[in-house]
Amino acid sequence: MEKEILEHGLNFNRRRFLSRLSLGLGSAALGSLLIPDLFSGNGMDEDGLTPGIPHFAPKAKRVIYLFQNGAPSQQELFDYKPKLREMMGQEIPPSVRGTQRLTGMTANQKQFPLVGSFVDFKQYGQSRAWVSDLFPYTAKIVDDLCIVKSMFTEAINHDPALTFLQTGSQQGNRPSMGSWLSYGLGNENKNLPNFTVLLSRGIGNGQGVYSKLWSNGFLDSIHQGVQFSKGEDPVLYLRDPDGMNRQDRRDMLDNLAQLNDLSYQEFGDPEITAKVKQYEMAYRMQTAVPEVMDLSKEPDDIIKLYGPDCLVPGTFAANCLLARKLSENGVRFVQLYHQGWDQHGNLPFEIAKQAKDVDQASAALVTDLKQRGLLDETLVIWGGEFGRTSYTQGKLTKDNYGRDHHPRCFTIWMAGGGIKPGIVYGETDEMGYNIVKDPVHVHDFQATVLNQMGLNHEKLIFKHLGRRYRLTDVSGKVVHDIIA
Repeated sequence: MEKEILEHGLNFNRRRFLSRLSLGLGSAALGSLLIPDLFSGNGMDEDGLTPGIPHFAPKAKRVIYLFQNGAPSQQELFDYKPKLREMMGQEIPPSVRGTQRLTGMTANQKQFPLVGSFVDFKQYGQSRAWVSDLFPYTAKIVDDLCIVKSMFTEAINHDPALTFLQTGSQQGNRPSMGSWLSYGLGNENKNLPNFTVLLSRGIGNGQGVYSKLWSNGFLDSIHQGVQFSKGEDPVLYLRDPDGMNRQDRRDMLDNLAQLNDLSYQEFGDPEITAKVKQYEMAYRMQTAVPEVMDLSKEPDDIIKLYGPDCLVPGTFAANCLLARKLSENGVRFVQLYHQGWDQHGNLPFEIAKQAKDVDQASAALVTDLKQRGLLDETLVIWGGEFGRTSYTQGKLTKDNYGRDHHPRCFTIWMAGGGIKPGIVYGETDEMGYNIVKDPVHVHDFQATVLNQMGLNHEKLIFKHLGRRYRLTDVSGKVVHDIIA
C-alpha cells in the first residue's frame, strides 16, 4: 500500500485509502471468526501452512471409521473365489504362496490345504459387486460403496498391523489418524472433542485395543482421542464433584487459567495451554455430551433401521447410531472398534455371529447419513488390519476350518466423502492370495483419506526431535481412481 501511495501521490485520496483499509480489516476479522487461532502466532509450520486450515477445498468434513478389529476374512465376505471351492483340500501351489513369512501359528504346519468359503455369494446393484450371504443389509447399499479388494500391509501380527493403520507406524507412540486430522483442521464444534472413540465387543474376547491407538503422540494433548464408555458416565470425571455448582466450576477454571498463564510465560511449554484448553472443553462437554449421548428421542423408524441392539449401550449398533449423532454435531473423526474378528479356528460359526453383529448397523449408518443429506460430506470406512489366508490353519473338516493372518491382500469399503460410489477397485488372483491389479498400500489409503479432508499428506507435517513427521511417513500416494 505504501508503494502505491508513493507511485500515485495525490491520486491516492482519503476515500480510496479508507476503502482499501476497510477491506483489509474486514478480511482479517472474517479470518479470526472462522479460525480463532489464526493470529495467535504459534501455529504456522516451516512450509507456511497453518494448522486449522485445509490445504485445498475438502470433499469431506468428517470421518466415521468402523474398524473391524481382528481382521475379517475377505473370502467369506467380499472377495468371491469359486476356485477355492474347486480346489478344496488341495495344497496351495508354491508359485502362489511364494516366500511369504508365516506367523508362529502356522509356521510348523506340514501342509497348507486350500479352503473355499462355506457361504454363498451373489451379485448386487448396478455395480454387480459380489457380496456374501452373511451381509444381506450391506448388499442392499452396495451401489453406495467403493469396495477396495487390493489393500495390503507390511505387518503380519495384530498389534503392529493395527497400530500401522491407525498411526502410520508399527511401533506406536505416533499421533493417530484422528489426531492428525484434529491438528490439521481444528474444531468444528467447540463443545465436543474433535476425535472420539467408541468400543464394542463381538464373539469371545478377540484382540484387544489400546489407548495408544487414539494417542496424540507428540502433538498437543488437545488432539488426543476421547473414549466414550457405555456406562452412566460416558466420559469419566466430567461431572462436577459433590458440593460444587456450575458457577464454582467456572470461577475455578478462570483462576486456574490465570495461574497456568503465569506458568506459560515463565516456561513457554505449549502443553500448559493445551491443558487449559482441555479443562475448558470438559466444562463445555458437561452439557453437550449428555445431549448427544441421549438416544431416547430417536424416532421409531431410525431405531428400526439400526435394529433393536441400537438401544443397548455398548453394542456396535448403538455405537453406529452415536457415531452419526457425534458426526452431525461436528466431531471430525469418530473411531469405532468392534472386536472379535480373529477366526483362527471355528470360522464358519464365529464369523456368522460377527457378521450379524455389524451388518445391519453398518448399512443403516450409510443409509441414515444419506437420507439426512450428510453422506456427501462424511467419509465412512469399514475394514480391519489385514486379511486371512486362502489355506486353512489347523485341521480342515467338511464343515469347520480356520484362517491365519494374511497381509498380502484384504478388503475394505468406503462410502461418501467424495469417494466414487458403486465401484469395485483392485483385484486378487483366483485363489485370493496375491494382488494382481491396483494394489493399495496402507499409506496410500491414509493419503487418500487426508486428501478427501482437504489435506496434502506430504505437507501435513510436525517437526519433533529434529525430524519432520507425517501420518504417511515417507511414502504414500493418493488413489485418484476411487475419487469422484
